[in-house]
Amino acid sequence: MSWHDKSSQNHSMPASATRPLLPSGLKLLNWFLRGWTALVFVFLYVPIGVLVVFSFNSSRLNIVWQGFTLDWYAKLFANGPLIKAAKNSLVIASGSTVLSVILGTVGAWLLHRYRFRFSQAIQTLVAIPMVMPEILMGISLLILFATIGLQLGFTTVIIGHVTFSFPFVLVAVQARLQGLDPALEEAALDLGATPLRAFWLVIVPCLKPAIIAGALMAFTLSMDELIVTFFIRSASAVTLPIQVFGLARVGLNPMLNALSAVFIVATVAFVLFSEYLKKLSR
Repeated sequence: MSWHDKSSQNHSMPASATRPLLPSGLKLLNWFLRGWTALVFVFLYVPIGVLVVFSFNSSRLNIVWQGFTLDWYAKLFANGPLIKAAKNSLVIASGSTVLSVILGTVGAWLLHRYRFRFSQAIQTLVAIPMVMPEILMGISLLILFATIGLQLGFTTVIIGHVTFSFPFVLVAVQARLQGLDPALEEAALDLGATPLRAFWLVIVPCLKPAIIAGALMAFTLSMDELIVTFFIRSASAVTLPIQVFGLARVGLNPMLNALSAVFIVATVAFVLFSEYLKKLSR
């Protein structure tokens, strides 16, 4: 048999014959992990799917399907207190996100760029709100505002949200700074840029992916916050989680299913938009 015949036979062999065979134990483990992953996804997403389906259910009890309707969505968008609470949440989340991004970015840069006494202690203190129980933070902030005489309202809610949001921005930016080449800033300074101008024109563009990730995290945490807001809000600064919690305490309300479905769609759109922003920042 010639060399060309052997080569043609090798090329004619099926691809499966050339793949390494896994031992039976690894095959079982592989199938087990696949099945477990599928169960986790079913556990996570089937209840969400059921909730979305039952948001179109005409039954007020929401236990048995009785027919298709859009009445709950019409009632949702006609509910004045819910719409006002949603607007309040957007205003508070936007304000706290902007402040969190500024404080987190500047704080991460200062801790990374300069070495001073108690810098490690300051970094530890900044991270405490990330792990502190929310009820303790809410009570402590309420006592603080009452002590200094600051009236409860939008200002106190934004301050409270910034307190636990900006550490997430700081951590994300610090992780990005660890891989940043210090020669970039040195080159900008050598070319005549001031430290502030070098930070704004050279460092900030390099930190953009981390800043966007931290901003998205801060916005999501603010929109979802209930416990801290419950202690430091006023009657005019009711957020959407507070309003939904009040409706849920009364009993099953199909309008909440419609609200949840709207938020699910908004969340998916938000995630797709964040992925788009990440691609632009690369």
